[in-house]
Amino acid sequence: MTSQSPAALGYRMPAEWEPHAATWLSWPRREGISFPDSFDRVMPALRAMIEALVESEQVCINVSNGAHEAEARKVLCGLPMEGISFHSVPTNEPWCRDHGPIFLARDADPKSATGRIRRGELAIVDWDYNAWGNKYPPFDLDEVVPTRLAQILNVPLFYPRMILEGGAIDVNGSGALLTTESCLLNPNRNPNLRREEIEQRLRDFLGVREILWLGPGIAGDDTDGHIDDLARFISERTVVAVVEENRNDENYRPLQENIARLRQMKIGGRAIEIVTLPMPKKIVREGLRLPASYANFYIANTCVLVPTFADPADDVALSNLRECFPNRRVIGIDCRELIWGLGTFHCLTQQQPAV
Repeated sequence: MTSQSPAALGYRMPAEWEPHAATWLSWPRREGISFPDSFDRVMPALRAMIEALVESEQVCINVSNGAHEAEARKVLCGLPMEGISFHSVPTNEPWCRDHGPIFLARDADPKSATGRIRRGELAIVDWDYNAWGNKYPPFDLDEVVPTRLAQILNVPLFYPRMILEGGAIDVNGSGALLTTESCLLNPNRNPNLRREEIEQRLRDFLGVREILWLGPGIAGDDTDGHIDDLARFISERTVVAVVEENRNDENYRPLQENIARLRQMKIGGRAIEIVTLPMPKKIVREGLRLPASYANFYIANTCVLVPTFADPADDVALSNLRECFPNRRVIGIDCRELIWGLGTFHCLTQQQPAV
């Protein structure tokens, strides 16, 4: 450990489209709370996700024990298992984006004590975690996942002493970060930190300079408004954002407000380019509106995994994203069962940068 911040040491959080060494996942537990009465029905979407990922990069899966690993292997039977590794890191729930490590990288260390420049260094930030504002206890296993993975990978570890989920932020890898006021400024996360203090921690521990704030999240989102259901960087100054066209839908006004904010934002003094995605029709199950969003895609090395919902807007979303990612396969996977857990592919994944 060092008293210097990651930013001071030359670390930054790379953009998701930069090369990955691996994608990390946490395998769900049947006794977990994420998929009530539908655990087996979400397995096809998980398998399809990993089948696509393993063609792109190494897939690392956290499991509780040997029996848990055996359950996962049964679901994944027939896939190229040489591209899948299992790690003894117990978790409460499967949302690795939020409880997993935030990986940092630095290209060089000009301050090396030996005077030599060391290239390609990885580090992990272990943000505090309280299950989206203490909504879903217990979360003791999830809370320590980043530290466990830093030990497994033998990389430096930093503790910001601030609650933050990975789905609450999105970076362009070049100094800009997108987030939402509804989540990061929510008193159920860091009631003792002012906005300015939160911003400073983001700068110090993620190597960003410009912090761009959007407003509320989408209906049904139990995270209080994660950015990965709203707007995502796809290049240094291009953002994909979801828009609701139905004026009678409760998402119409907040998403219009967020688009208006994006139009006023600048990175390095230059305006942001905005690409829009539609929203699927309202999905309600057992009286609960589910946070279905095409913005919850995951960018892997050779593909982009996009949640679909058997909705007419699926084709529009896939077409728009194919224009955004001409050099990657854009793969739509049915997430009508997965979204019952209130998240899809971005929520489940965490990228490890290649260094």
